[in-house]
Order: sequence, then C-alpha cells, then structure tokens
Amino acid sequence: MPTTHPAPHPDLRASGLRLAYGGRPVVEDLDVAIPPGRVTAIVGANACGKSTLLRALARLLAPVQGTVRLDGRALGSIPTRELAQRLGILPQGPVAPEGLTVADLVVRGRSPHQTWWRQWSAADERAVRDALAATGMTALADRPVDELSGGQRQRAWIAMAVAQGTRVLLLDEPTTFLDLAHQIDVLDLVTDLNRREGRTVVMVLHDLNQACRYADHVIAMKSGRIVAEGAPAGVITEETVRDVFGLRCQVATDPVSGTPLVIPKGRHHDGDTAMTE
Repeated sequence: MPTTHPAPHPDLRASGLRLAYGGRPVVEDLDVAIPPGRVTAIVGANACGKSTLLRALARLLAPVQGTVRLDGRALGSIPTRELAQRLGILPQGPVAPEGLTVADLVVRGRSPHQTWWRQWSAADERAVRDALAATGMTALADRPVDELSGGQRQRAWIAMAVAQGTRVLLLDEPTTFLDLAHQIDVLDLVTDLNRREGRTVVMVLHDLNQACRYADHVIAMKSGRIVAEGAPAGVITEETVRDVFGLRCQVATDPVSGTPLVIPKGRHHDGDTAMTE
C-alpha cells in the first residue's frame, strides 16, 4: 500500500500590521505568527482590536500597512477561490436565509471547490456527511437553521466551515450569546476538530478561563497591540489581567483542567481593601 503523509501545517503570520477603520487606527505595528496545528485564543478588552486582527488574518480587512502571509504568500496575492479552500472564517453572529436547512447550509461550505468544469462529486458528498457527523448535526440535517437553538445553530455554522475543508479555521467569538452549557459544547467541538484533524484554530474569546482551558496559545491585546502571548500559564497572570483589562484578580489553578483560573476582585469582594462603611 502506498504511504500517505499528512498535509503540512499551514504557516499564517503577519508583520508590521497597521489596521484602521475610516482612517481611525485600530491595530498598530503588529507582528504575530499563529502556531500551526494548535488552538490559539485572542483575548482583550472590548475595542482592543481582537476581531479586527482576525478579519485581517482572513483577508476581510486590507492592511493600511504591513502584510499577512499564508505559507509565505501575501494573502492579497492568493486567488479568492484558492484562499477559501485553505482558510475559513466564521464571523460573529452569522445569519442564514430563512428556511435554509442545516444540510443546505453545510453544502455551501463546498462552494470554493466548485467550478463550471468540476461539479458536485462523491468527495463533496463525503465532506458534507463527515462534517455533519463531526459536529453531531446528522440527525438535524433536514431542520431549518432558524428553528434551531442557539447552540445547535452555532454547530451548524461550524459544520459548514468544517465541510469547507480548510486547514485554518478562524472563529470570531463563537460562544457569544450562548448559555454556559452550549459554550462548553462548542469549545469541546473546536478542540475535537483540532485534535482529530490537526486544524489550526484561531478564535476570539471573552472568557479568560475558557481561553486558558481550551487554547494551547493565548494572545493578549491592548489598544491594538500584543502585550503578551504564549502558553496560558505564562500569559494569564494577575499583572497581565490588570494591565489588559484594568481588573484586579487572583489567579489560581483550575481544579479541573490544571490551567490558570482567574478570580476577579471587586470593590465588595477584595480582601485587601475591606469596606468599613
């Protein structure tokens, strides 16, 4: 039997990146290399540039200065169809057309692989079937997306991204508006995709404890710049949380995962400054 070799991990990086909206700078002089084959979480306060950076990594926002490269090629030089075969993004709060079924949504993930001379194939059929199975959506394939619960809808969108077959998956706040159980469900699913298939995953998250539990690599941003990055234990410290979020806290060890556990302090629960009023 011929020996099969796994596809090489993609190299996604940015250098000298300056990003702006309407002339207003959001990200300044940023360099970053996304660890291949790992899960990366981007964290930071609101309006710090997290989602802006993710959009630039997906070529949804053109840099004012600097370059984003995939496997050594500037994103701007890669044809759109080819880029969509190699890099997928799930934006925040996607909306499906009314009445569209889960299966129809997932089928759309194969669009980058379709041309006038290459129509629907057995490989496409298999990719859709595998994506539904990987995300636990097979039994809901015929249900309209707009009739699903929030967690199920998010799984359906992730299934579409999985069917796209890219080695890089970018997720913008995939747990927003989900209850806690569905948040964990979605993050477990993302971890499965990384561990089973070796996909490089980059996701913007608000919850620091979830970022520590589920990410191999954490990027902490403040005012459009990276202030710390690396393994969760080296990034999520009391000093970094105070600097990035303006939040006093204690950092303990999560008894379940062994990762950093951020315990916020507030004016009413700060042992160092007990209220006397």
